[in-house]
Amino acid sequence: MKNGRRNGVAITRAVQERAVIAALRLPAQRRWEVEESLDELGGLATAAGAAVVHRVVQERGSPTPALFFGSGKVDEIAEAGRATGANLMICDDPLTPVQERNISQTLGLKVIDRTALILDIFAQRARTAEGKLQVELAQLTYLLPRLVGQWTHLERLGGGIGTRGPGETQLESDRRVIRRRVMQIRRELEHVRVHRRVQREGRRRAGLPVVALVGYTNAGKTTLLNRMTGAHLAAADRLFETLDPAARLVNGAGRLAFILSDTVGFIRKLPHELVAAFRATLEELAEADVLLHVVDASHPALAEHMAAVETLLAELEVADRPTVLVLNKMDRVAEPRAVETLLAARPAVAVSGVSGAGLDRLRVVIEGMVSPLRGSLTLRIPHRDGAALALCYKRGRVLNRDDQDGHVQLEVELPPAVAGTLAAYRV
Repeated sequence: MKNGRRNGVAITRAVQERAVIAALRLPAQRRWEVEESLDELGGLATAAGAAVVHRVVQERGSPTPALFFGSGKVDEIAEAGRATGANLMICDDPLTPVQERNISQTLGLKVIDRTALILDIFAQRARTAEGKLQVELAQLTYLLPRLVGQWTHLERLGGGIGTRGPGETQLESDRRVIRRRVMQIRRELEHVRVHRRVQREGRRRAGLPVVALVGYTNAGKTTLLNRMTGAHLAAADRLFETLDPAARLVNGAGRLAFILSDTVGFIRKLPHELVAAFRATLEELAEADVLLHVVDASHPALAEHMAAVETLLAELEVADRPTVLVLNKMDRVAEPRAVETLLAARPAVAVSGVSGAGLDRLRVVIEGMVSPLRGSLTLRIPHRDGAALALCYKRGRVLNRDDQDGHVQLEVELPPAVAGTLAAYRV
């Protein structure tokens, strides 16, 4: 810490951490992929408040069990750390607690991996009580298997003669405290999940379709939401600016109204702890009528970002949602031909959240996908097909229900995409 005085008042400033970032390139990986991932790690480190002073890539057939990197490379990192005054080393891939501890002891530096770095950024950015709970749950889940490593005076701990004592009792006590807190947070997040479910039911009863923004971090989702809804949510050109979800009404004279919701940005190698902790938030995607997959059209890794998001959507089991690809930040695109090629390969809408260009076209596309069928649709659904009946209540607005022998007859309004899947039951 650096201390000083201003107008007679003592001021304490945290010394900026100086980081060495490192990655391992395995035979199956292409060099540019590793370098690009390391570039992104550097951006994450900067977003967390660190200064990147050196970067290292090692090519190996496989990680070493003890140090992840080879011992010679770790010595090289130690030398680079001394030369640059580094006090932190960040690994681009997950480290086991043992690897993290061994590298730290060898280097004499604090060592973290990409997961810990992302968790730190989330902890800095979370603003709402819900967001803070979700981040704390992810951090505790990440910390629990690393507790032994935090106790440097318990190196011989492992059971047996000479290892039992108050230290072990304290360690087990800490584990119990963390597990108890994890259970408490999960209970609180379950209340959040119930509250969100009630909100969604209210929107459904109001007949308002829900459109959810998804995409890679820093793709411009919040700027797009602000432009389309007139909101003034905080938006900045940095990774993970938005953690707390937001929903706003999109309306206009003579236009179909719908709810537009923002979500946390995705990223390659997104920690599983975060996906699990943010489950209540990400459930919004499963309930949306349409997803807007927003991508930064000016980013050189556009295709890789799209693939990462699509992979995560598949893991969340929402890849089957009707989706519109939105090429954002067109005002920054230096080579329009590359974007034109992408537009020709798959349906997409090119826009600029900053200038507003293309948003009228996007609005038309959204309205075409969420507009309910004119009048009511009558379906006769057999009792044995409970899934189809549940779908009507989940994705539509049931106007009338008549339970008959062997089947249920519903008068219901459904989005066109859902109505198509139930066409066999139309009366």
